[in-house]
Amino acid sequence: MISLVDLRARIETGALSPDAAIAEAREGIAERDKNLGAILRTAPEGPVPAEGPLAGIAVGIKDIIDTADMATEHGSKIYEGWRPRADAAVVARLRALGAVPLAKTATTAFAGLDPCGTVNPHDPARTPGGSSSGSAAAVAAGLLPLALGTQTGGSVIRPAAFCGVAAIKPSFRLIPTVGVKTFSWALDTVGLFARGVSDLARALALIVERPEIESAETGGPRIALCRQEFAGEADADALDALARAARAAERVGATVFDLTLPEPFARAWAAHPTVQDFEARQALAWEYATHRAALPPVLGPQLDRAQALTAAQYDAARRDAHRARRQLKEIFSGFDAILTVSAVGRAPPIATTGDARFNRLWTLMGVPCVTVPVPGDRLPLGVQIVARFGDDGRALAIAGMIEAALRAEG
Repeated sequence: MISLVDLRARIETGALSPDAAIAEAREGIAERDKNLGAILRTAPEGPVPAEGPLAGIAVGIKDIIDTADMATEHGSKIYEGWRPRADAAVVARLRALGAVPLAKTATTAFAGLDPCGTVNPHDPARTPGGSSSGSAAAVAAGLLPLALGTQTGGSVIRPAAFCGVAAIKPSFRLIPTVGVKTFSWALDTVGLFARGVSDLARALALIVERPEIESAETGGPRIALCRQEFAGEADADALDALARAARAAERVGATVFDLTLPEPFARAWAAHPTVQDFEARQALAWEYATHRAALPPVLGPQLDRAQALTAAQYDAARRDAHRARRQLKEIFSGFDAILTVSAVGRAPPIATTGDARFNRLWTLMGVPCVTVPVPGDRLPLGVQIVARFGDDGRALAIAGMIEAALRAEG
């Protein structure tokens, strides 16, 4: 994989030019994406910015995020060839920093649950996860040093775990969603994929103009180990990875203790699908009304069922979410971060995108989540670090501490 931080260091010393870095990315995509299916299209050849803190960084853009120089098809033939007139806000910011939004990455249709054509770089018979399938796979395969995804349930954290890369779902709305195809306006969050936590911290700090994100420190953090029992049981491999991460954190100075979330969080977890689907019914109302037959086999019936949801059910679900958010603020007064699994287990077969059960509560809470790979000799596994709302720098710092401790194990 390609480190954004290392690449920028080479550019800053003159060992590599931004032009050459982008050319290498184009060559890598042409040579290695054929059997991966992570990249849908690349930007036209053109001048490469020579200046800027992200000059020379090629970025993958999930295909529900608008780009003025490439089609944005939302993973659906309904939008085949559609060209936005403007970049999404986050894409415009990347350009202002000198980065090159080089490729549109594959997504499931409308960021739903139907698999797309991307395979897992570690095993083509396995899913890369969804809905940010192409972004996770492209970073894992070393095609790009940075890629954008979105998360409504678990669509950043889960594919990163399946593909063995680092990723962050930031605090809700930290990265603007202007120019991003909506599935659920109360949940959709733009996130980042990169090789490691330091790469995420550098990119996020620059994108959102908050340098303190990259310079945050951990101290001797208090970490709550949370198994989210209300979400069901994780696989034994995932629980072993969680235990390894907890031991690694303790070795480098963290205090780790068990946390069982109280009952309001189980209600909030159960409320997530109601919030999501009631909003998706409205966000995709035109597609549903005019192109129902073209919707894929999971999303179509999902929207069929959503037609029966009532405003009263939606309002009750939102109240459950609000109560849990308010209680989470109080719970976080006793520790710095939550450590939990990133997914049920290793990547399942290609016919599914996996299960978001261990992600969706944190998306509903709007809090920052970082996933880091747990080294092993089989398909990747990840663990997830969750911090209080707005404390993205702390989440990344603790994730970096755990990442380094795990790597030191060899």
